[in-house]
Amino acid sequence: MRRYLLGATFLLTASLFAVGQDQSDINHDRKDLHQDKRDLNQDRKDIRNDQRDLNQDRADGNRNARDIRNDQKDINHDRADMRRDLAKGDTADAARDRKDIRQDQRDINHGRKDLRNDQKDINHDRKDLHADRRDAKHDVRDIRQDRRDIRHDKHGK
Repeated sequence: MRRYLLGATFLLTASLFAVGQDQSDINHDRKDLHQDKRDLNQDRKDIRNDQRDLNQDRADGNRNARDIRNDQKDINHDRADMRRDLAKGDTADAARDRKDIRQDQRDINHGRKDLRNDQKDINHDRKDLHADRRDAKHDVRDIRQDRRDIRHDKHGK
């Protein structure tokens, strides 16, 4: 009789432990699911921010390219004025035109530097965007796996 009671107690304890273990697995899977959802939302927010940064950097690059073109037009105009002034013998106006040309050339060089920096920013933002999209894809995969684990744990192993 005593042996029978010990065996029954052992089976009852083992079954209660298994039920408790199943509930613990479900709770753990639910925590994983919620964390993966938070990660996915953060990745989506990062994607929006990276896309916005990318668009702003492209717009900056377009503005810089336009400024370079306008400065080049100004240089061509000032050169024509300088040639006309020199032909008329007006050296003071020619010196002023040379000064304007040097200033426009400095502006062009500064604009080219900004254009290079904008291109670097665009490349960096594109890499970030790609990484965030990849992370979001992995988070979606993790969410699906966590949902399968929860269903599996609820319905038995």
